[in-house]
Amino acid sequence: MRRKLRLAVVGIAIVKYAGLALGAFFMLLPFAWMIVSSFMSAAEIMARPLRWLPAELQLRNYEALAAAIPLGNMYANSLIVTISITVGVLLTSSLAGYGFAKFHFPGRDILFVLVLATMMIPFFVVLIPIFFLVRQLGWMDSYLGLIVPNIVTAFGIFLMRQYMLTLPDELLDAARIDGASELAIYWRIALPLAGPALGALAILAFVYHWNSFLWPLVVIRSRELATIPIGLNSLRVYASSPEVINLQMAGAALAIIPVVAVFAVLQRHFVRGIALTGIKG
Repeated sequence: MRRKLRLAVVGIAIVKYAGLALGAFFMLLPFAWMIVSSFMSAAEIMARPLRWLPAELQLRNYEALAAAIPLGNMYANSLIVTISITVGVLLTSSLAGYGFAKFHFPGRDILFVLVLATMMIPFFVVLIPIFFLVRQLGWMDSYLGLIVPNIVTAFGIFLMRQYMLTLPDELLDAARIDGASELAIYWRIALPLAGPALGALAILAFVYHWNSFLWPLVVIRSRELATIPIGLNSLRVYASSPEVINLQMAGAALAIIPVVAVFAVLQRHFVRGIALTGIKG
């Protein structure tokens, strides 16, 4: 009986991991083909049936891409903007989340509900008011215009608030008895303990703003401040021409490198932060 039960458990585990492996294969397949096709000629990419390996590595695809758009400058702009926004999101979300989780003040719950309600408002609704404010402040076509409107997010506040609720109040009270200020408690105790949630939020914020297209398209006027999505979009006028599809694949392959690197570094924090967030309501 025990042997049959053990075999059943092993069989279930095999089926589970086989299903996960199959799902991962189909999820990664488009990315693998994108990378391989970045070394193909345009004719090979457009060939049917689909080709999975290039007849000859076309390294000149990347050279042609660099000649078509200022790739290095756009990469630098994307890194500056995305890293700045991510750091700002982590700071504002952790501060607000700590306040909502550990302070009791009149109207706290109502204010938190209002913050959550903003998550249901489509960005297109607030696009014009934000654009008007940025223009009035003189931030058009500048790093400030790209960064500042994005450093506060309702989702980030919600995520950090839910995680901060799991921190024991006794630990914070002990620090207050020892004479620590609220800012010191937040910086030295709450923030280090919230590492998993910060890691999860950092990945989400970095990926979202690295791929952001609409807001940079609205704010940017000069080619010098163009980000990677804007640069790749500049090839759109040739989208119907097979001569540039290999450049688009090369650009897409380069664009995912920072995202993969960030996820590789913070993936353990991401999994733990998502798993633990929401335990306490």
